[in-house]
Amino acid sequence: MKRGHRKSKSESNDFSGFGHGPGNVTVNHASRTTISSAVVNSEPQAVALPHHSNAGVVEILPFLRDVAVSDRPVLFLRKLQVCWFQCDFSDTLKGVREKEIKRQTLLELVDFIQSGSCKLNEIMQEELIRMVSVNVFRCLPPAPHENTGSEATDPEEDEPYLESSWPHLQIVYELLLRYLVSSETDTKIAKRYIDHVFVLKLLDLFDSEDPREREYLKTILHRIYGKFMVHRPFIRKAINNIFYRFIFETERQCGIAELLEILGSIINGFALPMKEEHKLFLARALIPLHKPKCISMYHQPLSYCITQFVEKDYKLADMVIRGLLKYWPVTNCQKEVLFLGELEEVLEATQSTEFQRCMVPLFRQIGRCLNSPHFQVAERALFFWNNEHIVSLIAQNRNVILPLIFEALEKNIQGHWNQAVNGLTANVQRMFQEMDIDLFEECQRQYLEKETKARDVEELREMTWKRLEAVAAQGRREDWVMVS
Repeated sequence: MKRGHRKSKSESNDFSGFGHGPGNVTVNHASRTTISSAVVNSEPQAVALPHHSNAGVVEILPFLRDVAVSDRPVLFLRKLQVCWFQCDFSDTLKGVREKEIKRQTLLELVDFIQSGSCKLNEIMQEELIRMVSVNVFRCLPPAPHENTGSEATDPEEDEPYLESSWPHLQIVYELLLRYLVSSETDTKIAKRYIDHVFVLKLLDLFDSEDPREREYLKTILHRIYGKFMVHRPFIRKAINNIFYRFIFETERQCGIAELLEILGSIINGFALPMKEEHKLFLARALIPLHKPKCISMYHQPLSYCITQFVEKDYKLADMVIRGLLKYWPVTNCQKEVLFLGELEEVLEATQSTEFQRCMVPLFRQIGRCLNSPHFQVAERALFFWNNEHIVSLIAQNRNVILPLIFEALEKNIQGHWNQAVNGLTANVQRMFQEMDIDLFEECQRQYLEKETKARDVEELREMTWKRLEAVAAQGRREDWVMVS
């Protein structure tokens, strides 16, 4: 195991509002009777001791389906108490019986919620969320460099840490998900317990290295966003803050891709005209997400989010393209290929007026890409001319664009080492000749004049250096004569 315990990323030891056991029931909301009073009035049955007790012994309770409907709420609360018991998964041989009883109890609770055979009252919902909180809100193990003090490595090269308690944790997440999607769940009651504190702790868990856990968290947060409209602005703001910390402070966060996948669906549902808040989110969070080196880990959902904005409001295309140019990589060729792919998707949704605003800096950059010694970068840039919409935009503005990239095309024809790049460049030149032969010949004439002037300047520079060398040599000979 490469992981140990560390300080909580989610302050998971602080269960303020979520209680640790039967003795601490208050969540921070309305007053009600506690689970202990409900349990006292029922018939005695063997249950687990509170999860914080070291001497806890888990015993089997009857199945919910085997008791009368009127007795199910009390038995449901008792089974939740069983699930408070924390099992030690660091030793596979320790507490085998307790682990299996808790697993079976959790599975039964999932079936019970899914069946809808009993409507959950307020106390049942409160205790359900408390049990979920006790199980899922925990200390996350540190990254390797946090333990050793060594320099952080590429997140893509790290071996993912798999949560040892996943056999229980997965069922707890499934139980929460079933509760959220159930038609029997009253949103007005549920929002008292699935509050801002709960959502923040859930968002902190997106830094888990276990991809299975992040997948569940993604689905659950999306359901919360859809079900609780009152939480939507808060969730968007909290995700913003995670992005800001990732971009400008740590550049390490395991769940960026999953959060972007949620946002892709959210952006798709934005109403028009788009709010200023959403435009600021694009400018201040999504576009700067192109800055970190590990962008390849989340580029696909990021590109989808960016494209959704442009498709929703074509006037945002200029801001997006200029943002991409601002963060354009200089020495990372693989990142440059990703940028070119995203740029093509954005240009497909760009209209002529927005294209004209940014085409000069855009095609200066594309010209540099055409001459890249990395053949994948040059090839990806040349693929733009396979896109009909982009070709039509270029054709409409060829008088501006061709002079910007003509020199790059000529240099590729004359000296690029890759044959595929040479062939694609020749195709692009033919397309421009077919568009406007007069313009092409004028650009060719200007290019030849520029090359001739450059050769003349180079010859003059060489002659100047030769004269300086001759003068220096003459001076040295005179010095030798004087010394002798």
